[in-house]
Formats: sequence, C-alpha cells, structure tokens
Amino acid sequence: MRILLHTCCGPCSIYPLEQLRQDYEISAFFFNPNIHPFLEFKRRQETLLAFCKSENIPVVDEGVYGLEEYLRKVTFNEDKRCQICYQWRMEETARRAAEDGFDGFSTTLLYSRYQDHEELKKCGFDLAEKYGITYVYQDLRVGWQYGIDKSREYGMYRQSYCGCIYSEQDRYDPAKRKPKSKKI
Repeated sequence: MRILLHTCCGPCSIYPLEQLRQDYEISAFFFNPNIHPFLEFKRRQETLLAFCKSENIPVVDEGVYGLEEYLRKVTFNEDKRCQICYQWRMEETARRAAEDGFDGFSTTLLYSRYQDHEELKKCGFDLAEKYGITYVYQDLRVGWQYGIDKSREYGMYRQSYCGCIYSEQDRYDPAKRKPKSKKI
C-alpha cells in the first residue's frame, strides 16, 4: 500500500517513517504554511529533505510558504487555530494523495504528544471518506523519546515549538504555555 505522509519536520519524521515503512511504501509530503518565520520554515524543510534523502524516502515537496493564507484562515479564530491548521494540512495531503494515485495518507503530527490526537483522528477519517482513500492512523507518541534521541544522534536541527507564531509565543511566554498531554 502506497502512503503519502504529511511531514512537519525532520525530527518528527524519524519514528513515524521507521514504523510506517514496515508495512507501507511511503512518500513524504512537506506542506506547512503555518511555520513562522520564513527562515524557520526553510530550516525545517531543508532538514527534512536531507533526512529523506539519507533514508531514500521520496519527497513530494510543495516548497510553498503559505504564511499569508495561514494568517487569513486563523485570524480571529485563534481558539480554533490548531483544528484549522490540522484540517488544512491534512486536506492538502489527502487531496494530493488521491490525485497522485496513493492508496492512503497519514501525518507525522501523530507522533507529537503536544497535538490533539482525537482531532487528528476525526479529521483524517473524515478526509479519507471525502477523498476515497485510506487514512492510516497510528498513535505514534510511544516513539517520542526515541525520535528525540535519534535526531540528536543524527545532529539534526531540532526546533522548540510547533511552528506557528502562536506556538512560538506559547513556548517562550510562560503566561501563554499550554499544558502537555499525558505521556504514553
């Protein structure tokens, strides 16, 4: 089964790719218009591309920095920004997977203990139905520390926030920090 995997960055791709490659033929898809600032976007993109090249993972890389459209979508909807962001990135992945003849899709967001897995699950299954392809859901949070350790071993650039301007503030402004979800 051929899967198009939405990838947010290199470090968060390590464990999901390792796990999913056991059962699927994987291509990576880098679509992350939420990442701010532009140099952060480029650094994450370059790190992912280098990792995929080293692992012989084909990459479907839009290379588009969609910050303006991202901000148009989330402005005045900040309380729903993560759901909007999930929906947009996963829909682009599902749409692209269906257009390019993949059997299914998934996302490295399922690796993060900071993401809303119930929302990711619902979104993925809804999009699978809409596009007539399979959503491969696996709770990949069990590999959280493994991925961190491997990314350090590989000397990868590791970011300290999800990507958007809001998550950057959440990370560095103690008054804005969100609680972590429970470890698995």
